[in-house]
Amino acid sequence: MSSKIVTRIAPSPTGNLHLGTVRTALYNVLLAKKENGKFLFRLEDTDRERSKEEFTQEIVEGFNWLGIDWDIPDNVKHDESGMVRQSERNDIHSAYVQKLLDSKKAYKCFASPQELEAMRAAQKVAKLPEGYDNRGRNLSEDESLRKEQAGEKFVVRLNLGEARDIKWHDLVRGEMSINTKDLGGDPVIQKFDGQVLYNFAVVIDDYEMQVTHVFRGEDHLSNTAKQIAIYEAFEFPVPSFGHLPLIFTTDKQKLSKRKHGDIAGVEKYRHEGYLPAALANYLVATSYTAPKDTTGEVYTLEEAIKHFDPHGLSKSPAIYDLQKLNWYNREYIAKLSHEQLLGYLKPFLKYDLSNFTPEDQKLLIDNVRGSIDKFADINTNIAYLFEEIIIDDSLKKFLVEGQVVNQALLAAIENNEIDMNSPVDIKNKINLIGESLSLKGKQLFWPIRIAVSFSSHGPDLGAVIYLLGREKTIERLKNLLK
Repeated sequence: MSSKIVTRIAPSPTGNLHLGTVRTALYNVLLAKKENGKFLFRLEDTDRERSKEEFTQEIVEGFNWLGIDWDIPDNVKHDESGMVRQSERNDIHSAYVQKLLDSKKAYKCFASPQELEAMRAAQKVAKLPEGYDNRGRNLSEDESLRKEQAGEKFVVRLNLGEARDIKWHDLVRGEMSINTKDLGGDPVIQKFDGQVLYNFAVVIDDYEMQVTHVFRGEDHLSNTAKQIAIYEAFEFPVPSFGHLPLIFTTDKQKLSKRKHGDIAGVEKYRHEGYLPAALANYLVATSYTAPKDTTGEVYTLEEAIKHFDPHGLSKSPAIYDLQKLNWYNREYIAKLSHEQLLGYLKPFLKYDLSNFTPEDQKLLIDNVRGSIDKFADINTNIAYLFEEIIIDDSLKKFLVEGQVVNQALLAAIENNEIDMNSPVDIKNKINLIGESLSLKGKQLFWPIRIAVSFSSHGPDLGAVIYLLGREKTIERLKNLLK
C-alpha cells in the first residue's frame, strides 16, 4: 500500500446521480487533497441488468459540472479520464476467489435455492435469526469434486470461522465492533454464474487501487464488517473507514428518488440554474462544521480543502433543506459581475431584452438578482414587463383601498410632474404623494406595485416603473382604476 492517502468514490450507474453520492465524493476529495493524496473514481457497474450508459454519462457530467476532478490510478486499467470500470475486472476478481479456495479460506456451497428457502422457513418457525447456517463448510474435497463433476451448481462462500468481533476505528463514529455471528452466515463472494458479489469486488478493487481511506454512507456498516473479514482473509492492509450520516427529509425519511422524485438528484439543480459551487458548498456543510477560525459558512472547495478536518463531520442525520440551499445560491449569485450573471441567465430567458439599452438591461438584471433563488426564476421576476399577470385574490383589497394613491400617481405622470427617465425621481414623487395623503409603507407602496407589476413584492419601485415606461404605466393604472 502507498503511504500517500488515497480515497475514492464508487457509484453504481443504476440510477440518477444522487445528492448523497455527490456529498460522499466531496468528503473524499477534501480528505485526499488536504493531505496531497489522490482521489480516484471507480464505476461499480457489475449489475448488468440495471447498469445503464446514460446513468454513467450523467454521473460523469455531474461530477464535471460540480468541479469534482479525479486522479489517474497507478496500477489498474482505466479509461483516458482515469475512471476504472469494475465490470472489466471480473477475471481479476475470479483469480482472487481461487486464491481463497486454494488456501481453504473459502469453499464451494452446493445448496440449491430450494434448500436454502426450506432452511430459512425452518428458522422462522423456530424463531431463530434467519441466515445461512454454514452447512457447506464441512463438505469434504471428494464430495465437493463429485458434486461439481455431476454438474451441480455452486456458489463460493467466505469461511468466517469461529464467531469473533470485527473492530475498527471509524473516522466519523469512533470505535466500532460487529460480531461475525450477526452477518447472516458465511457470505457468498461468487455467484453460480461466476460473477463476484459487491463486497468481494470492492475489497479487491480498493486493494489494487491502493485506497487507504474510505468515506461512505452509514448504510454500509454491515458491509464494512464483511469487507474487513475479506481483507483479513488475504492479509491485506485494511483502509480507514468513515461512515457518514444519510440525508433525510424533514419528516425523517431517507432522501430517495423513488420516494421524493427529482429533488434527490443532481440534474434538477443543474437544469434549474443553481451554481455548482453553491450546491457543493451546501452539500459539504450538511454534515460538516468548519473550524471557528475560518470565513464562515460560504467557502469554495479550494478553501474547504485547506481547513478540512474529519473531526468536524457530524454523526447526526443530515436534513435536506431547500431554503438553505437557496440561501447559498443567492450568496454566490451576489458575487457575480453583471456580465457573468447575464451569461448564466441567457439560457433561461424566454423574454427578448433587445428593446432595452445595455444600461437598462444592467439595471433590470441587477435589480432582480436579490430576488432569484436560481436562474430559472428570472422569467417570473421580469414577466410583468412583457405581459399582464393575474393578480392574486388576496391582493385585490389593496387596490380597492389604494385607489386614491394610484389616482394621484396617474395624474402626476399624465401632467408630466415626474421625470419618467429617472428611477430616483419616480421614487421621490411616490414618497411625496405618501406624505400628502399621510400614507407610508404597505398602504403607500403595495397598491402602486400591484397595479403596475401585479405583485406585492419585487425590486425597487422606481426602477420597476422606469423600466415599464410611461405608456405602459399609465395603461395599467387606468385598467386597475376601472
